[in-house]
Amino acid sequence: MRLNAKVAIVTGAANGIGLATVRKFAAEGAICIVCDLDAAQVDAAVTALHRDGAQARGFVVDVTDRESVDTMVMATLDAYGRIDVLVNNAGITQDARLVKMTAAQFDRVIDVNLRGVFNCAQAVADAMIGAGRGVILNASSVVGLYGNFGQTNYAATKAGVIAFAKTWARELGPKGIRVNAVCPGFVATHILDTIPAKVLDQMKAHVPLGRLAQPEEIANVYAFLASDEASYINGAVIEVGGGMTV
Repeated sequence: MRLNAKVAIVTGAANGIGLATVRKFAAEGAICIVCDLDAAQVDAAVTALHRDGAQARGFVVDVTDRESVDTMVMATLDAYGRIDVLVNNAGITQDARLVKMTAAQFDRVIDVNLRGVFNCAQAVADAMIGAGRGVILNASSVVGLYGNFGQTNYAATKAGVIAFAKTWARELGPKGIRVNAVCPGFVATHILDTIPAKVLDQMKAHVPLGRLAQPEEIANVYAFLASDEASYINGAVIEVGGGMTV
């Protein structure tokens, strides 16, 4: 198993890509630290992982609250003595065109998607530096590469976490820590449940593969990057969009 006994923290892990990621990591032998805001969803995810024979612990974590993040990190270190992988998956959208976007919408997305990633990475950095190894993976998006109508705030954060990854790859690489960013395209998660079928068809038409990604397909990329098979990949931006930007 590629992640055997590695201690992996995943934020936003109770649904969507995050849940698919902890399931994949568990299948690869990781000890999964399931972090999310919804206590009931965290409990359900951990229960399911335990039922499948995996090692997992759940924490209710608000990534914008540094004390909440630090408490989770310290509890993880107390329990396992190390942190091998951090997947900065937690993120939100609050879309509006530039002329309609409120300051509250802008600030909330920046706070979760940018400051939250900073908080989590900084919280685990010392432990990884002390161990001389570690992997940090930032969830970006194709929107962070190319922009998107109505997503000034979201696109800015997803571009920002790419810049984080490149900067941290330079700073932490000499310490044995690899940092990379993953840019999914259109992914079939519950976020799309309210989108009309006609619009979904239009989205698929932009993808040469002719379909949306499944969350598991993004999780597979995270699992590879977290593993020792990716030992020389650092500062990379991996686009997982089915060719939609070709």
